[in-house]
Amino acid sequence: MIPELDNFPIGRRPLRGLRYVHTHLNQEPPDREDITDLRLLRFDILAVITQDKGIPQTIYIAHLLPLGVERQFEIISFNLSNFRFNFREFINNIETEMDRLRAIDTSDSRERAILISVSTDPKYILEEHMEELEELALSTDLVVIDKVVQRVKEINPKYLLGEGKLKELIIRAMDRGATLLVFDQNLTPSQIRAISEMTELKVIDRSQLILDIFAKRAHSRDGKVQVELAQLRYMLPRLTGKGTAMSRLAGGIGGRGPGETKLEVDRRRIKERIHNLENELKKLNMARQQRKKRRREVAIPIVSIIGYTNAGKSTLLNSLTKSEVFVEDKMFATLDTSSRRLKFPEEKELIITDTVGFIRDLPEDLVNAFKSTLEELEDASLLIHLVDISNPYFENHIDSVRNILKELNLSQKPVMLVFNKIDKISPSEAEQICRRYDAIGISAIDKQTLLPLIEQIKSKLWEEKLICNALL
Repeated sequence: MIPELDNFPIGRRPLRGLRYVHTHLNQEPPDREDITDLRLLRFDILAVITQDKGIPQTIYIAHLLPLGVERQFEIISFNLSNFRFNFREFINNIETEMDRLRAIDTSDSRERAILISVSTDPKYILEEHMEELEELALSTDLVVIDKVVQRVKEINPKYLLGEGKLKELIIRAMDRGATLLVFDQNLTPSQIRAISEMTELKVIDRSQLILDIFAKRAHSRDGKVQVELAQLRYMLPRLTGKGTAMSRLAGGIGGRGPGETKLEVDRRRIKERIHNLENELKKLNMARQQRKKRRREVAIPIVSIIGYTNAGKSTLLNSLTKSEVFVEDKMFATLDTSSRRLKFPEEKELIITDTVGFIRDLPEDLVNAFKSTLEELEDASLLIHLVDISNPYFENHIDSVRNILKELNLSQKPVMLVFNKIDKISPSEAEQICRRYDAIGISAIDKQTLLPLIEQIKSKLWEEKLICNALL
């Protein structure tokens, strides 16, 4: 049996740094199981000594070949009586060639990811989802070295795809120097455990990737508490003894107490931390309610900008209010709600808020965590639903935002549909799409295009309101 290899982890080198030598009680060379061990466990070499009537005869040496070579491994044999083999020189040459063909910058400390999507959905949906997963990966500063899309007739409940296919995928990942597997589908705790047991690479899913982005981007106390709470709620049912799957999140949690296993201590500490964060969130919520009460007392209308992530909400807020809210062409660049005043010549003013971007299949823990922030939408007199018209999947983005509004019980709020980034498509196409959706077209970086939007906001907030009051 192959022992535990924890003291020889797969690092940033192509091979593990271990030789695996064993015997076959017959004259057979390395078999399929040997080669699978060689490829999955990344041994420097796998040697098989054969014997005849208890006398050693032949030694077979199997080793991996660099990426791009037609064969994935090679087996060479020697008679033990004249066996001579310069192992160090041989392996150094192979690793040097492997590094050269993998074209990996060894000074780059970023995680190297292979993105995986396994689904029964049609091909065009899989392609859309993979593009979005790649954007998310780039937003969290991952180096994407490969993408794998598998359309299956039915999902394997244990591994998502068949065990043989998964092994091939893991071998492919290690051949390319990956350190991380990112699944587009949200994995169950048992699936993460099963896949993690088959590989020493880190395994995360789309939800965990989004949580990582949120953890990196949250700056306000509100946002940090909500993100940590979501992370811990997500981690708790997935906490296992192995720990590799949770290493991105579970970093500083641990320690052994008398009479308790480390796992039990971890779970207890996480539950205590969740309880403390929930109490802190309640206090922050009370402060937020007081601010909302003051706003109601002065009767200033609130306009909230909502939309799919990276639609340009912060850019629009900056253009309308001459602010300098942080803007970046990445998903979830803005996590903390920003509010600014917009004054009109007619001595009227309103408050415009920029909210966290929405995304399809938002993890439930995140929806729950950010409900307190998104509660501010309840006080909005008007929602501006901003859509990136240049995105080929904008129709799906509109549906995703509407579904999230429904989940938040905000479907009845007045909503103004606004298409952003019209400068990125032809004027005739932009006009046609705006007409079809009865929407306004703008470019948030061109203030001249914002005039119709401002007039429409004034009309919705004051003129229509005056007409309603007159009718009453």
